[in-house]
Amino acid sequence: MNAIFETWHWSVSGLLIALVMFLLLMVGKNFGMSSNLRTFCTLCGADKRSDFFKFDWKSQQWNLIVVLGAIIGGYIGSEFLSTDLAVAIHPETIEQLNSLGFKSAGTSYLPNELFDSAVFSDLKGLAILSIGGLFIGFGSRYAGGCTSGHAISGLSNLQWPSLVAVVGFFIGGLTMVHFIFPLIF
Repeated sequence: MNAIFETWHWSVSGLLIALVMFLLLMVGKNFGMSSNLRTFCTLCGADKRSDFFKFDWKSQQWNLIVVLGAIIGGYIGSEFLSTDLAVAIHPETIEQLNSLGFKSAGTSYLPNELFDSAVFSDLKGLAILSIGGLFIGFGSRYAGGCTSGHAISGLSNLQWPSLVAVVGFFIGGLTMVHFIFPLIF
């Protein structure tokens, strides 16, 4: 098999992220995906209904290229650079997820039980996705950015609020997975 189709070492993407962050720091830009949602909403006219969306969205056009790159890169990665769509997770984790009803654990990239189109006809699945989306939207707005913005850009700039936010993200994620997730399923 060609070497490009094998899993790359984590340091390759780490080095590329560091390079991109260095370039962004040199030109005085900050990275974050949630700011793109604000820009998209403003483009769609949300600035006529809320002051939060009244800003110079044209100054963020460069960041929209990040979204386009993520979409194109995700497509290329899944269609041309992936030989196996299963995520390599520990067998005990697969057993735990199977016991919670996630039969696709370890066999697919995303759990079909949550991300299949059938979720839109299931009230429980729809409620979980809707409530989760609200929490993520509120949390990223309250924290002043999303996980990628704080963990990659904010920590690169040695910003104390980003460190606090990232620690909070991890505490929230661990709490969800170990205490709330088993109650939901």
